Amino acid sequence: MPDEFDVVLSLIVKQTTRKFRVSYIRFRKHYFHIPYLMLAAIEFGVLFAIFSLLTLIFTLAGVNHSPMQVDLVAAFLFALVLSCGTLAMGGYLAMVRENLTALFLRTLIAYCFLGGIGLSLLYAFMPSADPGSENLFWAVLLASMVVILLRLAFLRIVDSEQVVRRVVIFGAGDFAASLLDEYERNMQALGIRIIGCLADTPDNAISEEKRLPTPTDLYQFCIQNKVSEIVVAQQERRRNEGGWLPVPELMECKLRGIAITNGIDFYERELKKAKLDMVHPSWIVFSEDFKASKTRDFAKRSLDLLISLTLLVVMLPFIILTAIVVFLETGRPVLYSQNRVGMLGKEFRIYKFRSMRQDAEKDGKARWASANDNRVTRVGAFIRNTRLDELPQIYNVIKGEMSIVGPRPERPEFVSELKEKILFYDTRHYVKPGLMGWAQLNYPYGASVEDARGKLEYDLYYSKNHSLLMDLLIMIQTVEVVLLGKGVR
Repeated sequence: MPDEFDVVLSLIVKQTTRKFRVSYIRFRKHYFHIPYLMLAAIEFGVLFAIFSLLTLIFTLAGVNHSPMQVDLVAAFLFALVLSCGTLAMGGYLAMVRENLTALFLRTLIAYCFLGGIGLSLLYAFMPSADPGSENLFWAVLLASMVVILLRLAFLRIVDSEQVVRRVVIFGAGDFAASLLDEYERNMQALGIRIIGCLADTPDNAISEEKRLPTPTDLYQFCIQNKVSEIVVAQQERRRNEGGWLPVPELMECKLRGIAITNGIDFYERELKKAKLDMVHPSWIVFSEDFKASKTRDFAKRSLDLLISLTLLVVMLPFIILTAIVVFLETGRPVLYSQNRVGMLGKEFRIYKFRSMRQDAEKDGKARWASANDNRVTRVGAFIRNTRLDELPQIYNVIKGEMSIVGPRPERPEFVSELKEKILFYDTRHYVKPGLMGWAQLNYPYGASVEDARGKLEYDLYYSKNHSLLMDLLIMIQTVEVVLLGKGVR
């Protein structure tokens, strides 16, 4: 890999880290990690430059080529569409968990497939921005190669000791152990280095090699070890329960520039979910984010109507075709309806194209869908993978029972069980259910109480932080779910 990439990116990341002293910003109640924002900005600039300079490259190389638009608007649109393709395919965070082959294939899908479709649609409405198919091919191919090299260099730099953010966990109980486990599986990719845990009780759940000796001077310990944040992850903070919390020492660290973060807030910021084991009523009651907004509700409803009516027009041929193939395979009824629990616990009828046999629940007992469920028909498997079975729910959105984005509505039979077994499960019903959701992007298909608990952590985050910006990001990223058939049973 060219060293020039490392040098340039390292300088940019280092200067930004010095300026912000944190690796994230919060905009419209949603956390964005600065390293990935920088990568997206650099990639956008590279795409813009490639489109603008390709004609010059062809000219200098003596290659014959058709006229190519190089004005700023055309270059901007080219970069914007390909960047949206990357976002839709989860390209930024997925690359840290994948090998080179997967990174290459994901980039090609984002640029050549999604980008190609997006640019074709764009040029149909703006022919003046069309550079010609041959020039577009070379622009997309060159962009793919350069961006892959850029991302490989980024992965080397974001985890380097010069840039990484060093964190200490205060606590050594089950919550701290859970946080360490999440770090090893997910958070290392975010430019975080948890150097260890400071035990707050003699009895702890942290292995000895991950425990740090108790420092006599907490601030000097942080300075010597270049710690920029202390995460308080105690299972119980009250002294009379056996734990201790060095309030004066933590206050000194806070006042002298070292971030002190509550464990549940750290989870929320870094993993975009609420750690259910640590959620307590006061977290909801005193939060500034858990509040209704008539203005936001009106804007969300207007966007729902606009998108649902547009989808109805665009997807009408697919709706008719799906209805025909379902009828040809298993006859009537083509549609299947169920009671679901909506906002504020109100039940409504949800509609789908039937994807299971007519006798799927002939005994009247509600069942979770399972992997390789033998009740699913051949056509049903296809329309489930492509999400075509969900298209009739556009009617539920137009009617106002659902939104485009929100927690997926559950069956009343399951809700009654889950409310008894999972604390705070009913909080998800204070937001209108949706066709697509934050939990569906981040958690596999749920078919058990434990799965419902895992999805609730993401639903709680959405309920607390949802905004039109977050809804837009969810819509874009749902493209990956549909294309790759994620979370389908």
